[in-house]
Amino acid sequence: MQVIDWVLSGLGIGLESRFGQFLSFFIYDSLKIILLLLVMITLIGFLRTYLPQQRVKKWLSGRNKLAASLGASVFGAITPFCSCSSIPIFLGFLSTGIPLGVSFSFLITSPLINEYMVVLMLGVFGWKITLAYVASGILIGVVSGLILGRMNLQKYLVRDIITKQSSNKGPGYRSVSQRVIFGVKEAMSIVKKLWFWILVGVGVGALIHNFVPQVFIEHAIGKGGIFTVPIATILGVPIYGSCAAVLPIAVALFQKGVPIGTALAFIMAIAALSLPEAIILRRALQLRLIAIFFGIVALAIMATGYLLNALQPLLT
Repeated sequence: MQVIDWVLSGLGIGLESRFGQFLSFFIYDSLKIILLLLVMITLIGFLRTYLPQQRVKKWLSGRNKLAASLGASVFGAITPFCSCSSIPIFLGFLSTGIPLGVSFSFLITSPLINEYMVVLMLGVFGWKITLAYVASGILIGVVSGLILGRMNLQKYLVRDIITKQSSNKGPGYRSVSQRVIFGVKEAMSIVKKLWFWILVGVGVGALIHNFVPQVFIEHAIGKGGIFTVPIATILGVPIYGSCAAVLPIAVALFQKGVPIGTALAFIMAIAALSLPEAIILRRALQLRLIAIFFGIVALAIMATGYLLNALQPLLT
């Protein structure tokens, strides 16, 4: 980020201006996501050459869907990715043959929970609210993944992105370099198909992040009455930003008397769902599947918000 800011300053673009902040945000996040996509798909492709994929698929597609979704959700909780940065691993999971519902459990929970978010929340809200947030995030990932997995939505995947390689078996590769080359080629193939959507998605996110006033959000949520949870969730969905960046807004809402569940629903909506994420996913998923995914997760976040509001006396 500092290098990008230095270059922009050298070009005479003021970083204190909204346009300068927009460019800095756009360039940094675009490069971050594309590089992460290259690295993670290469790594997953490399590991796939060692895995007996039919056995992996059979194990993850077995009867115990709850255990598989819980495992994917917990794995997502310990990975420090945002909603867009989680997409490379999500695509890698699908390419390996991991069921759609289990893959969604990871995609939902990964941006919801991460280490620095937990640390920040502990300092601001205390351990009870932080624990409730973490447990709720994992539960949303598991339940939403199970629901999506039972809806037979595989037909809405874009097949040229989800390139399953069921014939990739270890004996076909004579050296580590051949395995690495396979991973690099697969990563390059996916990046060539996704890069435009990444730039559009991050561009939209940067515009919202830098040009939507915080005061507008606080006013809209604070005046919602019994509908504050749905309003907070709906307002949070289009916004793209890290949890650390939006946590101060949630704190301000809570300090002004907005219930804790409403404030946390706003954070969850921003973290788990975003317009840039939808734009990037459009290259891999059909619009109907994206709409179903967003709808189910948004409803789960709203239900969680109301539940945490009811439990507020025990959490504060």
